[in-house]
Amino acid sequence: MRVDGRPQRTIWLEPDGWAVGIIDQTRLPHDFVTVRLETVEQAAHAIRDMLVRGAPLIGATAAYGMALAMRSDPSNDTLATAHRLLLATRPTAVNLRWALEEMLAALGTLPPPQRAAAAYAKAAEICDQDVAICEAIGDHGLEVFRQVWQAKGGADRLNVLTHCNAGWLATVDWGTALAPVYKAHDAGLPVHVWVDETRPRNQGAGLTAWELQQHGVPHTVIVDNVGGHLMQRGLVDLCITGTDRTTANGDVCNKIGTYLKALAAHDNSVPFHVALPSPTIDWTLTGDPAAIPIEQRDAAEVTDIAGRTEDGRVETVRLTPAGSPAANYAFDVTPARLVSSLITERGSCPATRDGLAGLFPEQAAP
Repeated sequence: MRVDGRPQRTIWLEPDGWAVGIIDQTRLPHDFVTVRLETVEQAAHAIRDMLVRGAPLIGATAAYGMALAMRSDPSNDTLATAHRLLLATRPTAVNLRWALEEMLAALGTLPPPQRAAAAYAKAAEICDQDVAICEAIGDHGLEVFRQVWQAKGGADRLNVLTHCNAGWLATVDWGTALAPVYKAHDAGLPVHVWVDETRPRNQGAGLTAWELQQHGVPHTVIVDNVGGHLMQRGLVDLCITGTDRTTANGDVCNKIGTYLKALAAHDNSVPFHVALPSPTIDWTLTGDPAAIPIEQRDAAEVTDIAGRTEDGRVETVRLTPAGSPAANYAFDVTPARLVSSLITERGSCPATRDGLAGLFPEQAAP
């Protein structure tokens, strides 16, 4: 994707060939700032404090965090310590665990002198794989968009509602839920996106809107509770979101508020699709949404909000009365019965165990 017309990924090796560059997403949309990571501790901080976010990008950053650790000290103790440190940063997104397991499998049997080079190579492979996966999701999602557009008769615009940010900022490139949007826009479909602000942290208003603006995609930012009203008025043709963890039977764990959008879509017969890379599927879980750990974040994300003032300063202000407690559940689980289809790099399928097994038989086999 592009920033001010220039090609840009969300994570890269710096010119020195060993330090890792990222976009500080906590500074968007007001400032575009990049950060240099030199240690595994800095990579863990970037994940924990959401300088990087989105399940695929979290995994990629963790992979490079392991590489930074191996460059510093390739011993078995450091390998184990780095793994524990990174795994503890964000409990919900399964890509984190997947990427770290991939790194352990690639490094664990190697003699220490070979680990640093192998770690950088494996991290780069994980990043390139994510880009290919997300572009394939975009291609398959485009066909879903075309079907909805054709059923609509090609009249007016194709109205898509999304939640949180599942664009290229959440991955290494292309995105998950937004990849079909970019593909549709580039193919000439008159796509328009209703962008949920997505409280708390406002990843929709701040990140999705910024991405779409950079790409020239028509969009409108709305408050989170408007989606149901738009669906009742026939102003939403389909919903599409990403996911941080999907169970083997098709339940979807995503940013808080996704479940409510799925309920509204079901009540108004609006298709509700979920775009996901296969590393986001947790094949160990099925039928028990309570088994997914739901991250509870700092209450300040609910009580406070940041914005740009008229004179150009970025300031944080408090929204709630001093002393009022706040709860900050970061994710919810949407039952598979509310999901119209799962869109993966291998195609789309029903949100069922059989549907996923049909696309990924090697994973579903006993």
